[in-house]
Amino acid sequence: MGSANQTETTIILFGATGDLAVRKLYPALYQLYKKQNDVERFAIIGTGRRAYDHETYRAVVKESIKAEGVEADDFLKRFFFYSIDVENVEAYKGLGELANKVDKDFNLSGNRMFYLALAPNFFGTVTTHLKESGLTNTSGWKRLVIEKPFGHNLSSAQKLNQEINHVFDEQEIYRIDHYLGKEMVQNIQVIRFANPLFESIWNNRYISNIQITSSETLGVGERAGYYDRTGALMDMVQNHILQMTALTAMEPPSRLETEDIRDEKVKVLRSIRPVTIESVKEDIIKAQYKSGILENGEQVKGYRDEDNIKENSQTDTFVAAKLYIDNFRWAGVPFYIRTGKRLKVKSTQIVIQFKDAPLNPYLDQQPNRLVIHVQPDEGLSLILNAKKIGESQETMPIKLDFCHNCTNELGTSDAYERLIHDCMRGDSTNFTRWDEVALSWQYVDSIIKAWDEAKAPLDYYEAGTRGPKAADELLAKNHFHWWPITTVEH
Repeated sequence: MGSANQTETTIILFGATGDLAVRKLYPALYQLYKKQNDVERFAIIGTGRRAYDHETYRAVVKESIKAEGVEADDFLKRFFFYSIDVENVEAYKGLGELANKVDKDFNLSGNRMFYLALAPNFFGTVTTHLKESGLTNTSGWKRLVIEKPFGHNLSSAQKLNQEINHVFDEQEIYRIDHYLGKEMVQNIQVIRFANPLFESIWNNRYISNIQITSSETLGVGERAGYYDRTGALMDMVQNHILQMTALTAMEPPSRLETEDIRDEKVKVLRSIRPVTIESVKEDIIKAQYKSGILENGEQVKGYRDEDNIKENSQTDTFVAAKLYIDNFRWAGVPFYIRTGKRLKVKSTQIVIQFKDAPLNPYLDQQPNRLVIHVQPDEGLSLILNAKKIGESQETMPIKLDFCHNCTNELGTSDAYERLIHDCMRGDSTNFTRWDEVALSWQYVDSIIKAWDEAKAPLDYYEAGTRGPKAADELLAKNHFHWWPITTVEH
């Protein structure tokens, strides 16, 4: 891991005028700057096709951070713009000259972070040109930050990885999955390993099933063109959902070091039971939203009626699956995952449902559950049983809540703020290693192949509902049901 004096860096941002940069990256950098912990020395060179000068670019950043005053002005002075066609290697020469000047002016020790907030088809081109133009020949460290998707299947991911490895070593590559920067995702390990109460029963003897849900109320919006080529399985399951599964199921690492933690996650991904034509029919649901009415009463159109979507599109906007992790700890415990667009509630949560007592006189009790609320609430709920008030011997569920973003006086760091800071420090714990990416694609590819071979039908659900009935039937086969999305009591 990097030490504090290694955090100074020139951030060269490709895709500087794009949606991700404006919505997420500039506010995250501003929060880092304001905290002034050990990252006060950085400068940003934004690149894009537009013919901006530095001042025009700074105006874009200023609008993004929505701040005025001396502090904001000092922050904006760190931003520079370089207009470039990323496919023209000659254009990188001027970028290198600007990077050298900024490095010298701000005393940034030759450290360079190349952040590719671009369409994935440019990742290989840009990294190759960075090397050919000499931009990666620097006296300090160099790091490459890339957004998802990393390829569109295993073979394309392997090809892309080989291209990038010609320029950057694996330890210099930071593949961002912003879910890994979320407070409660990072908290999963602490909840488990710092509490013997949970770790001692975190196994198939005491847990009946685990449910991981990531639901969105939004439709595809401006991402329609991209989304219609991918769908929920590739957009969410391949990265966010499988990462949360790995963190929930992993064995305790021998040390809290980057590679030890990642090694344990890889073991989980390797242990997921392979998909077959038979199991894909029984255990994996794909569906697409039709028109419907949202919770707020808004009437919304169906997926195929959205702009830039093919008329007869078979793209999945919802996936639910039952998977098994075939190892000693989890043998026989179903992990249920679901994700979708235009659902009733926006929420990401992990529910650990514990087994009932073997002999229990209280027939009306609910199972004990631990709920990890990832977003929009951040916190924990523990659902227990207690006696109803009065002479009755009936039970009632009680909920013990911890709300993380209620009690944090400093405010919770945004996932991107946390991950950019980690990258500056050289801490890659919360970034995905190549073998994690490869195993995730291997699993997703096997589902797509089995879907094709089984000619799996596409199900449908109305917008504003909890998804297709088939998703409920998936759990009913094992006498379970999806627990409703809950919130943390403030």
